[in-house]
Amino acid sequence: MAWQMNSDRPIYTQLYDKILIRIVCGIYKAGNRLPSVRELAAEANVNPNTMQRAFTELEHSGLIVTQRNSGRIVTEDQLKIENARHQLALTQINTFFANMRELGYNDHEIMALIQSIVKE
Repeated sequence: MAWQMNSDRPIYTQLYDKILIRIVCGIYKAGNRLPSVRELAAEANVNPNTMQRAFTELEHSGLIVTQRNSGRIVTEDQLKIENARHQLALTQINTFFANMRELGYNDHEIMALIQSIVKE
């Protein structure tokens, strides 16, 4: 997964989102150890302090846990991971609908378009 950052949001929130996606997609599996802050900071080409802030936010959300002498691991709480995945999906859907409405589509037209694409 590319670590492409943009200037529309703080870097740590973008890092948070990218790690979150890796968790909900199973790249970082429940119960497994995450790469270190320094490793991921080097991979993403960001300051380790910025990566640390993203990790702190992930800890506050309960998606990662710090274990003494073991580093950080992904939570084993599958429900928490599934809820995060569901929230990401809702955000994508809401963004899609907002963009389609900006193009002048109403909800009925959007649904008809989606149904026609699914049938293909």
